[in-house]
Amino acid sequence: MEKSVRTVFARHESEKIIEKSRFLTYSAHVESEEEARAFIAEIRSKHSLATHVCFAFISDKTGNLQRFSDDGEPQGTAGVPILEVLKAKKLYETAVAVVRYFGGIKLGAGGLVRAYSSSAAENLDGADIRVLEMCSELFINVDYTGIDSAQKFISTHTCSLLSSDYGADVRFCVAVKKKEEEGFCAELVDYMQGRVKIEKNSEYYAPFKE
Repeated sequence: MEKSVRTVFARHESEKIIEKSRFLTYSAHVESEEEARAFIAEIRSKHSLATHVCFAFISDKTGNLQRFSDDGEPQGTAGVPILEVLKAKKLYETAVAVVRYFGGIKLGAGGLVRAYSSSAAENLDGADIRVLEMCSELFINVDYTGIDSAQKFISTHTCSLLSSDYGADVRFCVAVKKKEEEGFCAELVDYMQGRVKIEKNSEYYAPFKE
């Protein structure tokens, strides 16, 4: 059974001032190292005059593809703290970039670790976090006498109605969590008293709110 995956669903931006240094933090959903690095490059381009653009990302669903950078800050004071926040929050396919505009006051190694980790944590606390779950896309075929019953069943169960096709018969396309597929189908057949044909189309990860 494929595991559920927590991820940032949409981009989020936050800002804080620490000892006159300005820290701007950006988080985003990424699905590959290439996407993550493109995101970082975009932030660098946007803040070309920044003192540092430090980052970390976990760009796969397993946690195996991890990268980070201190971007000129003392080693271990920026990239790793950001990465540790991602790990602590169990986030995957997520990239975080923290931009620093130096304000003239040195923070020291401990201060930098706290600054970068808190910037990342506060940003992610405000981000739209979703859970990616493996779903099964199903075609539900009924004749016209079964439309109302099928629609009522779909509307009262945990599934997403993706499309409705009215031809010789009626075909509803729905997505259900894979772990609930067997029970969903059995209950539907029972509810429709056998007057339904279910076909499995595909499987894929889809986002759900926590």
